[in-house]
Amino acid sequence: MDNPKDAKPLEMPPVLAHVQAAVDKLAACETIKAAIEAVKRDDEKTLVDQIAITEVEAPPFHEEVRAKDFVRRLEELGLKASIDEEGNVVARRAGKGNGPTLVLAAHLDTVFPAGTNPKVRQEGNRYLAPGISDDARGLAAILQVLRTLQEFKIQTIGDILFVGSVGEEGNGDLRGSKYLFNKSGIHIDGFISVDGVNVNRVLCGATGSKRYRVHFDGPGGHSWNAFGTPSAIHAIGRAIAKIADLQTVSDPKTTFTCGTIKGGTTVNSIAAHVEMELDMRSAGAKELDELEARILPIFEQAAKDENARWGYKDEDGVKLTLEPIGHRPGGGQKDEVSVLQAARGAMAALGIPLYSYAFASTDHNVAVNKGIPATTLGGGGKEGFNHNVKEWYEPVDAYQGPQLAMLTSLVLVGVEGVSEPVLEKRA
Repeated sequence: MDNPKDAKPLEMPPVLAHVQAAVDKLAACETIKAAIEAVKRDDEKTLVDQIAITEVEAPPFHEEVRAKDFVRRLEELGLKASIDEEGNVVARRAGKGNGPTLVLAAHLDTVFPAGTNPKVRQEGNRYLAPGISDDARGLAAILQVLRTLQEFKIQTIGDILFVGSVGEEGNGDLRGSKYLFNKSGIHIDGFISVDGVNVNRVLCGATGSKRYRVHFDGPGGHSWNAFGTPSAIHAIGRAIAKIADLQTVSDPKTTFTCGTIKGGTTVNSIAAHVEMELDMRSAGAKELDELEARILPIFEQAAKDENARWGYKDEDGVKLTLEPIGHRPGGGQKDEVSVLQAARGAMAALGIPLYSYAFASTDHNVAVNKGIPATTLGGGGKEGFNHNVKEWYEPVDAYQGPQLAMLTSLVLVGVEGVSEPVLEKRA
């Protein structure tokens, strides 16, 4: 999303002194300055990568073809890459040693089902294709970071782990990021995701969400002959009406929606089955748990009320089944954490104003929830109609995305002979 035309830079406290010192040293280094300019020089090359990646299908839960393609691209740039058990692509660019480990990631998956035409077409300065921006741009941006580090032989102190993650979108439920942090065994000190294009935005926290598929099942019957039988649709209607009247807190922002509903058989049938998908979100972990505790009992009571209306025992009438289909952990972090400080310092050094300092739900959620410094940065350019087959991308000042990702990463992991890492090593 573009910044509003009347947007003004946010007023934020200065970055911490030791972070600013690292930024200043890197910004004054001739090699780093040349590398930053090289990203701009290679703007067209990054776009070529982006288009090529877009045209490799990566439907939900089937990212393997794009994963293999991304492995090839990383290895052509000199790293040894592999695909883990969940499907993530992982490649380590080793530092000098004894430094922190930073993940620089973008997600492989799209929201589009298999068979969706991924061919990119150009209309003026606009490129159109499903997934052209989300997140082919992010993948191309981190490849450009790697290409530049390799060209200028920049020796970092800490390691940078380049990751193409799976399952970021929708019901993928951050499965790639969850595996990385919970099962991979990889020690990670900090995390940056490149997702979306807005370089004027830093995500300072993670919007958590819980999702359920709610099932009501009853005896069913003919609308005339079996009148008096509890209806699954009537039961869920009772629940939806009560949920719609709930009030939630505004700080932290907490929301809910009954997103999809389907069921019934014919217009003259008492519904034997209905199901609905429920989405609950909050910028606060406690508030999300509290919302869940308020909403779920409503469904149980709705089934009881529908059965009581027709004089049915609960064991003979409508029954409830709750199917968890997603849990994206969330939470906030202090402004002083190293990843946020480094991102802000890098933005200022590159002349990129900060317009948005916000919460959202991306691969960084898992890290934030675990107390690991993390953010999501934009890949550069302009975008529109994301998650739609009409999705488009314009490479307007697009080089700023990989420039920002690169400089932020270097501030965090340090550069030999230039600056020390500001990213703390975790025990």
